[in-house]
Amino acid sequence: MGGHQEQDVARQGFDVADVVPLVLDPQGMVSGWTGRAERLLGYRASEAVGRKFAELLVPEDAERVPDLVERCRADGDWAGPMTARRRDGRPVAVAVRITPTVEPGDRSSLLVLLSEPAGPPGWDMSRAVLEQMVAGTSIGIAVVDTELRFVWSNAALEQFGGGPAGRRLGLRFADVQPGMDAEAVEERMRHVLDTGEQVVDYEHVGRVRSAPLRETAHMLSFTRLDDGRGRPVGVYYTVVDVTERHRARQRLALLDRAGKHIGRSLDVLRTAQELADVTVPELADYVAVDLLEPVLRGAEVQPGPLTGSDRVPLCRAGQRSLYEDLPRAAMETGAVLWYLADSPPVRCLTTGRSWLQERLDPLALAWATPPGGRESTFLELGLRSAMIVPVRARGVTLGVTGFFRRRHDPFTEDDLHLAEDLVSRAAVCVDNARRYTRERDAALVLQRSLLPRRLPEQDAVEVSACYRPADELTGLGGDWYDLIPLSGARVALVVGEVPGHGIDAAAAMGRLRTAVRTLAAIDLPPEEVLAHLDDLASRPARDEGAGEPGEFPGRSVGSGCLYVVYDPVDGRCTLATAGHPAPAVVAPDGTVTFVDLPQGPALGVGGPPFEAVELLLAEGSTLALHTDGLLADGEAASGGTGRERLRRVLREAAAALEPGCRAVIDTLVPARPYDDAALMMARTRRLDPGQVAVWDLPADPAVVAEARRTSTRQLARWGLDELVLTTELVVSELVTNAIRHAGGPVRLRLIRERALVCEVFDGGSTAPHLRHPRATDEGGRGLLLVSQLAQRWGTRFVPDGKIIWAEQSLTAPPE
Repeated sequence: MGGHQEQDVARQGFDVADVVPLVLDPQGMVSGWTGRAERLLGYRASEAVGRKFAELLVPEDAERVPDLVERCRADGDWAGPMTARRRDGRPVAVAVRITPTVEPGDRSSLLVLLSEPAGPPGWDMSRAVLEQMVAGTSIGIAVVDTELRFVWSNAALEQFGGGPAGRRLGLRFADVQPGMDAEAVEERMRHVLDTGEQVVDYEHVGRVRSAPLRETAHMLSFTRLDDGRGRPVGVYYTVVDVTERHRARQRLALLDRAGKHIGRSLDVLRTAQELADVTVPELADYVAVDLLEPVLRGAEVQPGPLTGSDRVPLCRAGQRSLYEDLPRAAMETGAVLWYLADSPPVRCLTTGRSWLQERLDPLALAWATPPGGRESTFLELGLRSAMIVPVRARGVTLGVTGFFRRRHDPFTEDDLHLAEDLVSRAAVCVDNARRYTRERDAALVLQRSLLPRRLPEQDAVEVSACYRPADELTGLGGDWYDLIPLSGARVALVVGEVPGHGIDAAAAMGRLRTAVRTLAAIDLPPEEVLAHLDDLASRPARDEGAGEPGEFPGRSVGSGCLYVVYDPVDGRCTLATAGHPAPAVVAPDGTVTFVDLPQGPALGVGGPPFEAVELLLAEGSTLALHTDGLLADGEAASGGTGRERLRRVLREAAAALEPGCRAVIDTLVPARPYDDAALMMARTRRLDPGQVAVWDLPADPAVVAEARRTSTRQLARWGLDELVLTTELVVSELVTNAIRHAGGPVRLRLIRERALVCEVFDGGSTAPHLRHPRATDEGGRGLLLVSQLAQRWGTRFVPDGKIIWAEQSLTAPPE
């Protein structure tokens, strides 16, 4: 080995903290062995003691040992590099220092110090070098003893609070960092002491003494320290500041939560409240969302000056606070606040740019006064930092969102960027909800104008109806129902459904309902009404080209309709359906049956002609007309098919009509149905025989006078003397026309219901026409006279002829 290498080793020196000591007797035999030597070379003490030191080295170094021993006795110590051989045969480079010593009794021996080089020749990895490393790092490092008291720490640990290293000595973690969860940290230290397991990357979030308002995050690692005998002497731990990484994760988590929780509905106020709920307490202590009043109504926000006064009104749409005293005054959702025109929120409204104030002026007045509240300063409110972010979507500012902090660190630019991201996401949801509100309100107005607000009064049936739309948010659907009074005390009961939901379905429903009322006014039989509806529904498809149902606004293709006509005079009921479920009939004894009704095709799709069925219903029977949404949950595990469930519910609910109708809907239709559901229940009545008078008349002009006298006597029996004159004229004209133009037998019928009905039947198939004769004409004034005397009049065709009828009101004097 060259002399310069020996000089290098001698120059490096040996640090007692790093060396492995051995003791050799005068013959070079190992007489003292340590635990460090066992860890370095792998030999146990029983294997090493008594062995020659040369046997622990590689052969080329073993040959030099006798000369080195003699040299040390003559010249003193020697130092140089050697290569030792471990118990498993692997070589290990070591720095060796041999020093002669004198033991008690004047026995001479040699002290051998071994040390593993930490680097190539020329490197000095002594304690001084290591201390420079730990002193220059930004990682906090400390050592605590078995009682968890500080025995050493580096300068970098001071940045995490607790003062300089000298002040920490003898203190515990809780003494120097009271703001952190010392109990959890010390619990991990004890675990490491007890088990020897290393704890790596334990993240701790809290507030340190050096920054009590700032939440910080640290990554800690713990390692047990043992002495030469393997006994624990303490814990070595490191601390790394990961606050920025922690905050970045918090921001991402907040944005992710915002994406899941904001905009779950199409309600403006709920969306604004969701924004406030998501951002407290993660971003702010108090958040208020204020919107312009037109936004809450769903109206468009018009550009231009907000107001000409010194205050601007905004509506409180949502708010959330960590503290019970914020806001000071109780404030309902939708309450109006008046902001100063030169305040930051109003400037944000007008400019569309955000505003950040790290430190609010404590003596400045708050920008808005709550309803019924007094003006307060920011000091009184305890607010220290604020951000105002405009709620802006599609180039229009809808309002502002205020973020406030009371006890945390002031807001930063990073906080403002996060708030802007959150508010921009919420703004799109708010604008969608605003647009939806506008369409919803328009559709509601349309639907309310189309559905009957209350069913007309009449004596044919006692009726109740209930409707539950699938679209709970809008209350709009395509199902509908109606009751239409017809001539002769009869009524038409109609139930239908249009595919889809929303404003298009409502428009299509209104189109069909208007058509049904028009066709009912000309007294067509049910199958003919459906035939005309079918033609009406298919006409847009022919005009606009083939397409799916609902492709064009107002499209009625695929709609269903059930049309029923009930006559209270004889209890006759005539029904026809177009792609719609047949009605149920609840007999007076409670028996429930379903009408065996031929199913016609849905409207507008084409198919076989519609067929009608005629039934004779007992008085007190209940007709249950419904849409298929009532049976949509029919396969539920709780009870069979939809019809079977409907049968059971009707049997129990038909006794009381109004509550029974609601009970059927509540029982069969879930709170959030997949389809609209409509139900109309009609309990039949019969007119008393004394309310109807019928006479068969021969086709002889002379019988007209007798018809007048007969009708006069009948009116006297009914106590309707005030209608005698007009009734004589109506009877005279109608009977005369029937005899003159139709031929064959004539039948006169008077019905006293809510109106006095005069009907004349003849066997003719032509409808009479109202004429407007000239002053010089001798005839042609009969129907003109009838139209002037009667409240309404008309013609309806029956299988064997036609009936001309006229009604006079019994509740108001005739004009």
